[in-house]
Amino acid sequence: MTIKNSELTDIPIIYDLYRMATAYMKSKNQVHWPEFPKDLITTEIEENRQWKLLIEDKIACIWATTLNDELIWGTKNEPSLYIHRIATNPEFRGQNLVSKIIDWANDFGKNRNLKNIRMDTVGLNKGLIGHYEKLGFTFLGANQLENTNGLPEHYQKGEVCYFQKDII
Repeated sequence: MTIKNSELTDIPIIYDLYRMATAYMKSKNQVHWPEFPKDLITTEIEENRQWKLLIEDKIACIWATTLNDELIWGTKNEPSLYIHRIATNPEFRGQNLVSKIIDWANDFGKNRNLKNIRMDTVGLNKGLIGHYEKLGFTFLGANQLENTNGLPEHYQKGEVCYFQKDII
């Protein structure tokens, strides 16, 4: 298993994984992701904020990061590692890859003197809330965002659930 930054040549695979994740969300009647703008993904790659987990040179999982997330976290925003849009290749489901991402995130954050790993999800997905809690996250509650300007459209479709885990 290797974790490294995504590359521009990965964009077609990234979109395939997002489409599969979106189809899965729809099948579960959950708030689902829109088609993300290509410039968003390109910028994340160019800024080294789009990541991939490789197993035997195959992309098993992708996600994006930022160190500031004021649009979603508002006044509770603070320097943390914010993780967004984890999408797992269905061939690798059930291998507990999110725990591998969290281990990586802990090391990444520790090396940058950050205090927390933070995530959010839209909609009250009790299964996902429980999953993140099992991974050591504290569920901080849910809130409907008042201003979604600058955010992907799915943030308009439900309450945002907030999660935080101390970096140790």
